[in-house]
Amino acid sequence: MRALVAEDHRELARTIAKGLRRESIAVEVTGSGAEAKRMCLLTDYDVLVLDRDLPVLTGDDVCRRLTVVTERPRVLMQTAAASTEDMVYGLTELGADDYLAKPFDFAELVARVRTLYRRATGSPDAVLRYGGIRLNRARREVFTQGRPLDLTPKEFAVLDVLLRFRGEAVSHQDLLRTVWDENTDPHSSRVRAVVSRLRRKPPNHSSER
Repeated sequence: MRALVAEDHRELARTIAKGLRRESIAVEVTGSGAEAKRMCLLTDYDVLVLDRDLPVLTGDDVCRRLTVVTERPRVLMQTAAASTEDMVYGLTELGADDYLAKPFDFAELVARVRTLYRRATGSPDAVLRYGGIRLNRARREVFTQGRPLDLTPKEFAVLDVLLRFRGEAVSHQDLLRTVWDENTDPHSSRVRAVVSRLRRKPPNHSSER
């Protein structure tokens, strides 16, 4: 999954990005509404976490302008304006896909981002199956031949991508672009290391829940 965080409060932006990266979400960050719009037009993000109160070109403006774009990210608008009227306006008039009031619980932010991602990829089903492997996105569980696999968040994210391609070739760049982000050296061996660990993963010997 690839996300853009548009938030002008630098500390909050860093905190959100750091937390999403821990969930193996590829994240880029900007504090500018104009830059957020430009980046969304140039890059295929799955989700845009958008601060409504950005300076100059506001989050409202960004959201409105993206509604006319065919291939646009799902927009999670976040703001301190938390009234029902504000929420309804953001969803119906501005075209946001979801609305989250500040302050928010980070676990809720992650859950909403993942839900929007499933919508963006056209995969409402939280379970992927291929070649004896079953991956449950909602419960963050993986089973192979009926036995659970213990995976790190990054391993889970890579396997999610591989299963969505259902046996088709997935390039190093595809994985780097989808699971990592702009902070990763494109010549890094991280992708190969994670894929190698996945291939060696033995199933847990406890029975499937």
